[in-house]
Amino acid sequence: MRGSDEKRTPRSRARRAATAVAAAALLLPLVSAAPSGPDGQPRAAAAQPAAGSLQQAFADAAARYGVPRDVLLAVAYMESRWDGHGGAPSVSGGYGPMHLTDARTALAERPHHSDGDEDPRGDDSRARKRAPARLPATTELPSRLLTLERAARLTGLPAERLRRDPAANIRGGAALLAEEQRRLGLRSADPARWYGAVARYPGADDARTAAGFADDVYDVLRQGQSRTTDSGQRVTLPAAPGLTPDRTQLARLGLRSAPAPSGGSRLECPHTVSCVSVPAPYEEFGDGDYGNHDKADRPEDQSVDAIVVHDTEGSWETTLKLIKDPTYVSWHYTIRSADGLIAQHVPTKDVAWHAGNWYVNAHSVGIEHEGFLAAPDAWYTEAMYRASARLVRYLAHKYDLPLDRQHIIGHDNVPGTTPATIKGMHTDPGPYWDWAHYFRLLGAPFVRTAGPGGGLVTIRPDYDRHRPVYTDCVKPGQPCAPHGSAAVRLHTEPSESAPLVQDIGLRPDGSPSTTGVNDTGARATTGQRYAVAERRGAWTAIWYLGQKAWFHNPPKQPTAVDAKGLVITPKAGRADIPVYGRAYPEAAAYPAGVPVQAVTPLPYKLLSGQRYAVGNRVHGEYFYAPTYDLSRHAVVRGEDVYYEIQVGHRVGYVRAADVDVRSSQR
Repeated sequence: MRGSDEKRTPRSRARRAATAVAAAALLLPLVSAAPSGPDGQPRAAAAQPAAGSLQQAFADAAARYGVPRDVLLAVAYMESRWDGHGGAPSVSGGYGPMHLTDARTALAERPHHSDGDEDPRGDDSRARKRAPARLPATTELPSRLLTLERAARLTGLPAERLRRDPAANIRGGAALLAEEQRRLGLRSADPARWYGAVARYPGADDARTAAGFADDVYDVLRQGQSRTTDSGQRVTLPAAPGLTPDRTQLARLGLRSAPAPSGGSRLECPHTVSCVSVPAPYEEFGDGDYGNHDKADRPEDQSVDAIVVHDTEGSWETTLKLIKDPTYVSWHYTIRSADGLIAQHVPTKDVAWHAGNWYVNAHSVGIEHEGFLAAPDAWYTEAMYRASARLVRYLAHKYDLPLDRQHIIGHDNVPGTTPATIKGMHTDPGPYWDWAHYFRLLGAPFVRTAGPGGGLVTIRPDYDRHRPVYTDCVKPGQPCAPHGSAAVRLHTEPSESAPLVQDIGLRPDGSPSTTGVNDTGARATTGQRYAVAERRGAWTAIWYLGQKAWFHNPPKQPTAVDAKGLVITPKAGRADIPVYGRAYPEAAAYPAGVPVQAVTPLPYKLLSGQRYAVGNRVHGEYFYAPTYDLSRHAVVRGEDVYYEIQVGHRVGYVRAADVDVRSSQR
C-alpha cells in the first residue's frame, strides 16, 4: 500500500481503491496454514519417523535410485532444510523434505484467510471482494508445480503417501534426480557429476535460474550442514570443501537463456543470483491519475535508508500479474520460493509504493518474498533466503547501509503515518520469518556485543525451539500449528500469567494486546535492539511504547543477548516527548506551491528517564510528486533533525531537539 494520501484527490484515491480491490481478487494462495479437513479444523500432523530414521531414509533412497546420498541431502536442505512441515504444502504447492509439488491439491486445501472478503495480509485497511475460487486444470499449471505426479509414476507410491510420509517423499525426490541423470546419459557415484540433474530439479526453464539453484546446492555440499528438524531429528551432511561440480553439464539441459531486460532497463542484481526484468508500468490513465510508482533519482535527490522485507500473500504468478497493473501498487523486487529467482520491477533510483508510509517509501527499497505470514508451514525456502540475502548484501553495499535491523526491516516494522493509520499497517513477513538465519546468510549474525552493563539487548530466541502460541492463522481464536518463531511476547509484569502490554495506537480503548498472529502490539522480534529497563531473575524488561515490557529471558535458554550502542532519552525537564511516524520538515522549509505536510504525533509518549535504541539520524524531508508531470516534483528539505528509534515493534521518529543522545552503557 502506498501510504501517500497527500498526493491524491479524493476522487482519484477512490478509483485507485476500487481497482486495487479488483486486482486483489487475483490473490489465490497455494497453501494451507496447516493441513485442514473439510470443516476447516487443523488435520492431525502426519506421523513422524522415529529419531534417526530420517537420516537413514536419505541413505536408503539414495541407494535405491543410485543417487549420491550427499547430493540428495543437499537438494533437500535447499528445498526445506529437511523439515516435513507436518504434511502442509509450501507457497509453491510443494510437500515434504524434497518439496515435491502438487499445486492443484494445495489449492484445494487453501486456508480460510484466502476466502471471502478478508485481506490475506490480515488487516482491514482496504475493502475486498473476491470472486469464487476455481481450481485450475492440471494442463493450466507449469510442470515445475507438478513434480509429485512424476514422482508417483517413478516410485509407484500413492500421491497421498508422497505428500505426508517424509521417507516416501525422500524416495520421490531421489527418483526425480535419477530420472534427470538418465536423461543426460550419465552414470556416476561422484557428486561432482550430478550438477545437471540438480540444476533441473526445481523445474526452472532458464539456464541462469537452474544454475543458481545448483550452485547453492554445491555450496551446501562444500560447507556441510547439521540441523535438528521440525520433527526433532538430527540430520547431518558432512562437508566436502574440495568438491568442484562439472558445470559444463548445464549446456546439455536445453534451457533457454534468461530474457534480456526490456525497455532499456538495467538489472540491479548481484551476479551470484538469477535475475529477470518484469517491469512495473509507469503510465498515466483516467483523468490525470497515474501509476504505479514515481520517477526519482536516488540517492542523488533522496537517500536510501532502509530495505523493507515483505511477503507476497500470493503465488509468484499472481504477484507478477499485480505488478503489471498500473492501477495497483508497486515494489522493487519479487523473489520466487522454489528456486530463488529474482524479478526486478522498479529501478532502485525510483520510488515504489510498497510500505504504506510515504516517507518510508521515499527512502527505501521494497523486496517481496513469495509466501504467507499466517501460514507457518508455507515455508520460506532456503533457496529464497539465500537469494534474498545476496540481493540485500548487494543493495546494502550500493547504498552504504549497515547490515542491521535498524536498516533491514520488515513491513511489520514500518510505522503508521498518523494515529488514524496505525491499525491499517501491514504485518508481514510476520513472526515466522527466520531473521536469525537470514542475518547469518547476510554475514552479520546477531551476537553479544557487551556484558550485562551494556544497557541494550538484541532479541534472539532459538528459532526452532522457541514456539510461542499464536492464534488466528486459520480461524479467529483458533491456535496456529506449533512452529518456530523469531518473536518474543511482552508482558506487563515478569510472569507468563501477566497481561500482555498495551499498544494504545492499535487499541485506543486501552485493552491489552492478543496472541493473534497479526497483532504486533506486544511483540519484539529477532535482531531488534531495545534499552534495558530492569532485570529480575529470568526476566528482562525493556522500554517499549512508553512503558516497561517484560519478556522471559532465562540464562540457560536466553531469548536475547546483551548489546551496547546509542540511545535517546527525553531532554532534562521534559516530562514526555512525542513520537512521529514520518520525519517531515518544518513548515518554513516548504516553497510556494508545495502544500505544507502536517507533522502529526502518534499516540505514544516517551516519558522522562526512558531510553530507546537509536537507528538512523535524518534531516526532515518530503518528496512532493503529485502528478505524472515530473516538472512538478520537488524534494523539500528542512532544518529539523530526527532520530529513528526502536519505539515498539515498529520504528518511530523523534525530533533531535526533544532528546539527548548518549551511550547505552551504564
